[in-house]
Amino acid sequence: MFQAMPYDGTRSERFEAVLSQLGALMQDEPSAIANLANASALLKHSLPDTNWAGFYLFDGKELVLGPFQGLPACIRIPLNRGVCGTAAAERRTLVVDDVHAFPGHIACDAASNSEIVVPLIKEGRLLGVLDIDSPLKHRFDDEERRFLERFAAMVSEVI
Repeated sequence: MFQAMPYDGTRSERFEAVLSQLGALMQDEPSAIANLANASALLKHSLPDTNWAGFYLFDGKELVLGPFQGLPACIRIPLNRGVCGTAAAERRTLVVDDVHAFPGHIACDAASNSEIVVPLIKEGRLLGVLDIDSPLKHRFDDEERRFLERFAAMVSEVI
């Protein structure tokens, strides 16, 4: 049975603990859906001031909603549309301090004010994106970006 580790260290130590927990959750689990579901739950409960954490999977044409934690979300997102579609098309992490200022932002949850989207890439192939929203503006910083890129790389290896 999985138990959350206490987070009584530096922020970087907490990030390392979450990565360790992710590895333990996914170890020997062949189901992509189970791994994505646990990964989204782990993030939602590990990152304060977030209101949505989950995945959109690339079906060869567009992004399709995958496992997540939060309110119901947009089901399909075209490439190059919104933060998720742009990050997927450009295959780069996007940190958006104010989603309302992002051209073409798709407002799935009106409470979201900032967002980070990390592409999931394996062997040069786009698998989808990791998407995290916050009700706070300027919520995500560079240290968190690096952590979430490592998190996404681990997830990409098992889906």
